[in-house]
Amino acid sequence: MTNVALRRASTERQAGVWQAVPLLAASTMPVLGSVLITPVLPQISDHFEHTAGSAVLVPLIVALPALMIALFAPFAGQVADRFARKSLLLVALVVYAVVGIAPALMDDLRLILVSRALVGLCEAAIMTVATALIVDYFPDERRRNEYLGLQAVTTTLAATVFVAVGGALGANSWHTPFWVYAAGLVIALPVAVSLWEPEPDEVLRSEQTRVPAVPWSALRLPLLVTLFGGTTFSVLVVELSYVVVDTGIDEKNTAVIGAVAAAASLATAAGGLAFRRVARFTPTRLLPAAFALQAVGMVVVWLAPGLPVVVAGAIVASVGSGLLLPTMVVWVVASQPFEQRGRVSGLWNSAFFGGQFLAPLVATGVAAAVGGLAGAVGVIGALALAVALLLRWQGTPSSTQVPTADA
Repeated sequence: MTNVALRRASTERQAGVWQAVPLLAASTMPVLGSVLITPVLPQISDHFEHTAGSAVLVPLIVALPALMIALFAPFAGQVADRFARKSLLLVALVVYAVVGIAPALMDDLRLILVSRALVGLCEAAIMTVATALIVDYFPDERRRNEYLGLQAVTTTLAATVFVAVGGALGANSWHTPFWVYAAGLVIALPVAVSLWEPEPDEVLRSEQTRVPAVPWSALRLPLLVTLFGGTTFSVLVVELSYVVVDTGIDEKNTAVIGAVAAAASLATAAGGLAFRRVARFTPTRLLPAAFALQAVGMVVVWLAPGLPVVVAGAIVASVGSGLLLPTMVVWVVASQPFEQRGRVSGLWNSAFFGGQFLAPLVATGVAAAVGGLAGAVGVIGALALAVALLLRWQGTPSSTQVPTADA
């Protein structure tokens, strides 16, 4: 989630639940874009079997929005500051709904990919503005952190629901789940009614006349780890449905495929919720633990003789993913000074979603080299274990700009 140069809400209005709920709902739309279609990817692959390059292009239906976020996240804060935030959020939600629904009426793979790219652009705006408005409306640190925490939990739990919905609707046709993107229009209504445009805090602006440079030397390794973490986080999200089909489940049995994906998503939420209990440990311990859990789960998926073991491995790996995400945010972003936090957050989002975009490409390439998708998942799991050992052995870097990670 991208932080931006912040404006504080006018003291004449006090925000509450009626403002928080639409913003939290809007924050789930990028999750909808990434997971809703995963249960029907095998059907889409079968439908476009004779389209040139479909083996790579079909997974991009899920990954392309992440690429657009990766490309535009560093500029998202500037966009949100240049335009009225509420208006930008409304436009993004409406356009998101229109271009999101479009594939339900399409039968051309390349046109579908164009619509998915536009979905990603809208998601970049939605993520940026929703987060900025939460901070604008709740200047009190305790309430702000409470709602930002709820934003993370809400998006993770929403993924579980969206995967199950996508699987259930996909039983009718792979076109059907795309109609769920109409939710953007539903959310736009309370956004239009309940939200207001926050007024700039001129004192805050005057304090930002001189902005220090981003500490690149301290951020190189954290951003590289985030890029890799985005890849490991997304591999099973994108590829799990194919692995399930490889165990003998019919590709049209989207109820089972969706249920497995939902179980993995719920495990990710559990890992995220567990972070609050283990946050007292530093990233030197938490990052290796998260990558190690991913590694164990992926290797189990690789060696699995059938569906039950695939599910068990996916759950273990997903718990690791849920722990990994907030740990990386704390390591890279949370302790940055205010005047650097927006840009560093944008860079973090760019790295993380860049990793999400690379995930299907890496998995496809490794699968071609090792002779199967399950083997590719195992290789990526082995790499996650190697990264876990390196981070634990060397420790994460510390500086005055990046949170220390001493054991």
